[in-house]
Amino acid sequence: MRAMILAAGEGKRMRPLTDHTPKPLLLVAKQPLITYHLKSFKMAGITEVVINLGYLGEKIENYLGNGTEYGVNIQYSYEDPILETGGGIKKALPLLGKNPFIAVSGDVLTDFDFRKLPKEPMGLAHLVLTDNPPHHLKGDYALINNYIVESGGPLLNFGGIGVYRPELFESCPEGRYPLPLLFKQAIAQGQITGEHFSGLWHNIGTPEQLQTIALQKNILRGRGV
Repeated sequence: MRAMILAAGEGKRMRPLTDHTPKPLLLVAKQPLITYHLKSFKMAGITEVVINLGYLGEKIENYLGNGTEYGVNIQYSYEDPILETGGGIKKALPLLGKNPFIAVSGDVLTDFDFRKLPKEPMGLAHLVLTDNPPHHLKGDYALINNYIVESGGPLLNFGGIGVYRPELFESCPEGRYPLPLLFKQAIAQGQITGEHFSGLWHNIGTPEQLQTIALQKNILRGRGV
């Protein structure tokens, strides 16, 4: 199974920290954020990784190289202009192959065990939902009988982790658009399953959020990442 890290964004809300450093290379507990995903993939037996690059992307590639240091093989998908999450995955499909693949947001810090994800989702996608973080209390989707729905139950937060079949993107045009734009029709057709993850999960979107995590000195201790 292959995996993709979405790492092309500008990180505007993280400025001035991202004026000269791409957000995936910001340090969390003395390690670049993106390396936690690489280590988790390796632990899960996932060694083929695609990373999309946009803003200051050359710095990410120069730092990670081909991934040998982390026990993975990295291929890069270059974007100019930046295509957002949905468009970025669409562009990277030739590198991701014809089988279902994992995609994870590059600004998420989590101890989620990628081995638990289905290698063959029942529908077009399988999403990981989390408890709603303070900055997004309204949530995104409900989970009923293991299916993602837009209403009808308590709304949870989309955690930026999912398994996708290439078919979800094949009819989509080239260009810039977010992933949730693709979900709507598939959800209405009952084609997206999901799960609720209640473990370690943080979205690092602002300097304040990064500082809060940095103050939790034991946040990653004993968690295998």
